[in-house]
Amino acid sequence: MASSFALKNFTALSDLHPNMANLKIIGIVIGKTDVKGFPDRKNIGSERYTFSFTIRDSPDHFVNVSSWGSEDYIRPLSESFKVGECVIIENPLIQRKETEREEKFSPATPSNWKLLLSENHSMVKVCSPYEVDTKLLSLIHLPVKESRDYYSLADIVANGHSLDGRIINVLAAVRSVGEPKYFTTSDRRKGQRCEVKLFDETEPSFTMTCWDNESILLAQSWMPRETVIFASDVRINFNKFQNCMAATVISKTIITTNPDTPEANILLNYVRENKETDVADETDSYLRESINLNSVVDVYTVEQLKVKALRNEGKADPFYGILYAYISTLNIDDEITKVVRNRCSGCGYIVNEASNTCTICDKDSSRLQSFFLGFDVLVDLTDHTGTLHSCSLTGSIAEGTLGCTINEFLAMTSEQKTKLKWQFLLERSKIYVKLILSHRARGGLKVSILSCKLADPTEASRNLAGQGHT
Repeated sequence: MASSFALKNFTALSDLHPNMANLKIIGIVIGKTDVKGFPDRKNIGSERYTFSFTIRDSPDHFVNVSSWGSEDYIRPLSESFKVGECVIIENPLIQRKETEREEKFSPATPSNWKLLLSENHSMVKVCSPYEVDTKLLSLIHLPVKESRDYYSLADIVANGHSLDGRIINVLAAVRSVGEPKYFTTSDRRKGQRCEVKLFDETEPSFTMTCWDNESILLAQSWMPRETVIFASDVRINFNKFQNCMAATVISKTIITTNPDTPEANILLNYVRENKETDVADETDSYLRESINLNSVVDVYTVEQLKVKALRNEGKADPFYGILYAYISTLNIDDEITKVVRNRCSGCGYIVNEASNTCTICDKDSSRLQSFFLGFDVLVDLTDHTGTLHSCSLTGSIAEGTLGCTINEFLAMTSEQKTKLKWQFLLERSKIYVKLILSHRARGGLKVSILSCKLADPTEASRNLAGQGHT
């Protein structure tokens, strides 16, 4: 189909010069930041708002575009287009880029210029993909860095602390995309985060965290085990919480989804060939994002859960529910080996203490493994109808329940651990559980705790009888 927009009608990004007037530019949006508000120094008590994005009109040319103004102007403008869409920009102001200062927080671009949008003079119009030259649309699949300029995930893990704080490029496949988690900071600002699990031929699981709405929105469009990404300029840090390396999407980052490069195609073929036999699927689900708890609504008693398990005999699928129950056994003041275990940072599987190796990843290769300490607690859950024995409380869920990190726990005295235990014993809690029928588990039922918090007394008394389908 012929393009309605001939590129010759627009000024190419390669031809930009500050003296130009009545500019008309067309490009595809390859990156975008969230809207932010700042106190207006000229008008005390009011705020100015800003956001920026990056557009591209050829393989070699892309520029950053910024806009400042009132909230009524900036928010609708930001919401009018997203990454992957083509836009026409009319009458932007061209300014020389202060490379060192600006590229500390903005994507690095080959241009010496940046564009500024003015509320009174500039316009942004979104183009229908049917009207745009296919050459322009295809640029969304071209990384902004050289296609071989990236670290493999195993390289990141192996280099460990030497990469801490560095900004690098990553080529990886998407294993899973977590549900966005929303929170409010101590100064009442709202925030969000989303964990994406990545993998490649060298590493079965690696965490990348998104903290802004734009990257979270992009991540939600990725199909697990079918999407490859090239993430340019992500920050690598040592995650003290999980004792492993992790990536963070920052304001400099530009992520290319399903890049059209030889390296990405090789990785995509690897993903497809190993889709059915992926050994990481057989490992513990320790490192994966848990189910969205908002989707768990059925309340059960312990007896109702046991009845449901009997009726589900022969089914492999897990089922979920909410219990209002007591923790009746919590032996966290026992020997450390019963409470804390070494886990493989690659797959999350418990490390064999005798050989100090991961039995899962050793099947893959003899590559260097790194391990981290994690909670591995077995608790009993009791209500007025019975007890579920040896329920699994692990990892960050255990840290959230106990209110301490693994390192804080290890630093406690025996008396402090006993005191901590009695904060939870025989206190009614609201507990989200995942249940899987397993002949190896006690009572034929493997129970994993997904969340455990002290229950609101009124809510608990209203739900004690259970209401789940048995």
